[in-house]
Amino acid sequence: MNTALEFEEASTTTVNPSIHSEHRSHHSNHGGVGMDQTNVVAFIGYGVEFKGVIKYQGNVRIDGQLDGEVHANGTLYLGEQAILTGKIVAQAVISKGHITGDITTQDKIQLLAPAVLDGSIVTPSLFMEEGVTFNGTLEMPTSTAPTAELEDSLDSLTVSETLTPA
Repeated sequence: MNTALEFEEASTTTVNPSIHSEHRSHHSNHGGVGMDQTNVVAFIGYGVEFKGVIKYQGNVRIDGQLDGEVHANGTLYLGEQAILTGKIVAQAVISKGHITGDITTQDKIQLLAPAVLDGSIVTPSLFMEEGVTFNGTLEMPTSTAPTAELEDSLDSLTVSETLTPA
């Protein structure tokens, strides 16, 4: 079963922390990332396809497909079945999924097998397990200060718009 949510390309949303509560029991399904995810505030489940821009405060887990952008001041977790095509700007990214696009983080990126990343990375800390595929460029700034792009993205999280189906 494929559930598709499509939104106009220019649409953005800020995820409300209360929408996640019913998904806590699904974290171990579909190749769960073996990291502490107790503070996950939003969840895109396996079989869900989402197109658009997601802006959120807190941690988010994706096990489905996302085509667009993710802007976060928390950690983005991608499960083994996750497919993300687009741009990621976050505090941290921990992935077992497939990412095609550019990632900028303030803290770290962890790529856990069998993750695939095709794109550029800007992060002060990178960890890759054996079995990960990485094709792209890597920039590791010497300062842990947020990049201008990350600061601009995180500052804009205070603005909230509601998505409506196209």
